[in-house]
Amino acid sequence: MLPRLSRLNPSCRRATCRPLLSSARHLYSAPPPISASRSILRRRKHTYEALDGDQSDPTEFGAYDVILPEEPYVWGVDHIESRTVPNHIRRPHYAMQPTGEEGKPEPYSGDGLIGLGSEDERRLRKAARLASEVRDYAGTLVKPGVTTNAIDSAVHEYIVKRKAYPSPLLYSGFPRSCCTSVNNIVAHGIPDDRPLQDGDIVNVDVTVYLDGFHGDTSDTFLVGDVDDTGRALVSATTDALEAGIAACKPGAPFTGIARAIHDHVLASKLPHIVCQSFTGHGIGREFHRPPWIFHTLNEEPGIMQPGHCFTIEPCLIQGSNPRIWIFPDGWTASTENCARSAQAEHMVLITEDGAEVLTR
Repeated sequence: MLPRLSRLNPSCRRATCRPLLSSARHLYSAPPPISASRSILRRRKHTYEALDGDQSDPTEFGAYDVILPEEPYVWGVDHIESRTVPNHIRRPHYAMQPTGEEGKPEPYSGDGLIGLGSEDERRLRKAARLASEVRDYAGTLVKPGVTTNAIDSAVHEYIVKRKAYPSPLLYSGFPRSCCTSVNNIVAHGIPDDRPLQDGDIVNVDVTVYLDGFHGDTSDTFLVGDVDDTGRALVSATTDALEAGIAACKPGAPFTGIARAIHDHVLASKLPHIVCQSFTGHGIGREFHRPPWIFHTLNEEPGIMQPGHCFTIEPCLIQGSNPRIWIFPDGWTASTENCARSAQAEHMVLITEDGAEVLTR
């Protein structure tokens, strides 16, 4: 995913932070990369207390750990050692840059359409199948006491054993093989040594590069006994994704995806809002490319055509504040007010007579 805005001044309380054991970092062409150790604030108040006047929701966000960067900030992520991939595994363009240079996203050209029935489609489907397999495997690892770093390590090994490359690794300098976003982290959370706590929710976002094509998917998992508001958020996010998928077919405008998500969230009457800061994206030989898939109402041009392949990946946030801020690591995106967020993602291929989800 690609961030569209960022800030470094959250409105949630920053007191009594407990430092974690390791640092963090993240994955896309964000503002200048910055890195920081991570820490957590235990919240056990059942109603959110607005601190600077920009959040007036009386909504009960629930009881959960708030993830915050440790102060003083450590800028830059060069201190985080990247995982290694065996030399025989095919790498994407950005992972083959000289040592010490930030991996830049591969350039894209053409219309981004996959030839239906072609060898390219076969390889795309194969990458998508592996991505969904890795996502489901990651979900089996999610339990109280397990660190996200341990999940990342297991995911990394799972991918390379299947002769694939973990696409996040070295993408714009990202040092890990998947993203793990806990509680108030909207997206691009960097795996670290904080043990998952009973009651957490965690999104695991995995992308693989296999035979020249990327496969990308994510889901938000429950850790132990999650409160009702957290469960409702995760369920609503999955439903919003499905609403967006249902709007896909040849000849349909891309704006219809956001309209379907918007209408579904509105009709649910649940206290959730769609994050405005991230988009889905075209995918195939490139990790990120047009078309960009907005999840909030927009007037972007574009019509779905057979052969378009893209991700839909809405992030829902508790309450009515959709804004985010970026940690000093340059990747980790938190809700501005530290409300919880959940995300779900699938790859969709437009066919001659409809749309097919490749990452079920």
